[in-house]
Amino acid sequence: MEILTILIPISLFLGGIGLAAFFWALKKGQFDDPQGDANRILTTDYDDRPKP
Repeated sequence: MEILTILIPISLFLGGIGLAAFFWALKKGQFDDPQGDANRILTTDYDDRPKP
C-alpha cells in the first residue's frame, strides 16, 4: 500500500503533462482542418516536392 503514495502522484503528474501537451497542440492549430487533410491525399494533383 505504501507504493500508492508514490504511484498516484506520478500518474497525476504524467496525466497533467499529457493534458498540457494536448492544450498546447490545440492552441497551435494542429486540429484545425482534419477534413482537408483527409481529402488532400485523394487529389490527383498531389505534388510530393516541397515548395521553396
